[in-house]
Amino acid sequence: MLRATLFTATFTSLVSAHTAAWAKGMYCKGGPDPNHDDPNTNTAVNPLWDLPKDQWWFQHDRGCDLAAPPAGEFLELPANGEFTVELAHNRGQTTLTDNGNGASNWPDGQDHPDDWNSWEGPGSACLEDGAMHTYNETNAAGTAWAISYESDMTKVTMDNLVVFSTLQHTPWKRLATYQVPDLPACPEEGCHCAWLWVPDGCGQPNMYMQPYKCKVTNAKSTTPVAKAQAPVYCADDISKCVKGAKQMIAWHQQDGNNIETADGVSPGYNEKCGWKNGAQTDIFG
Repeated sequence: MLRATLFTATFTSLVSAHTAAWAKGMYCKGGPDPNHDDPNTNTAVNPLWDLPKDQWWFQHDRGCDLAAPPAGEFLELPANGEFTVELAHNRGQTTLTDNGNGASNWPDGQDHPDDWNSWEGPGSACLEDGAMHTYNETNAAGTAWAISYESDMTKVTMDNLVVFSTLQHTPWKRLATYQVPDLPACPEEGCHCAWLWVPDGCGQPNMYMQPYKCKVTNAKSTTPVAKAQAPVYCADDISKCVKGAKQMIAWHQQDGNNIETADGVSPGYNEKCGWKNGAQTDIFG
């Protein structure tokens, strides 16, 4: 366990937050001011809800889209391999700050049993760590990554930002490992990626879209990804599931939404919207 006692007081006040994926290549890694590196930033973790598209797109509402990673720094995606990021409520609860002295096996930097669970039947409260938006690991909705082969963020669109990997029952532990399909190489200046999440209840019906500069390593394929299609909620009828390359889920915003569900029903990066767990191998065209 990687938590130092002297950091406990510092991070206790920071636990009441949400969750983001932390790794090299992320925008807002040091906060929204590119001239100041904040080791305890949590700017990137806050969810997106009821915003116009020009505000929720790549977290423009908080200026994260303007706080790019240093030149030459990328999230590396090994083709036909895997990569690991840290899911946490604050950078200080990851190894990106003070060699991980504020981190634990969990996103909040605290200790919990592996079978952490608050579900006791209908009416149960969610986990005391509300930033997890779940009752237990099984209820965790799943997270995803999408990629656009545009080096210029202003050229990234819903049509060219394609979900390429999902990980069921996350966010849960701090370390999360995602599988990568046989992606082709990025342009020399890199690609843009997004970490994505739509919780399944346990709080406000919001979503997450976090920007990254990324590049594919060990690429051998030259087959491009196809144009992304809007996902469809299909838990009630699998014949409605969209096959092939899919867009991220845009939901409960003022505009730019691309999916509809019944009241009280959440879409997600899982089978309910046609995503199998792991690398998405059907996205090429």
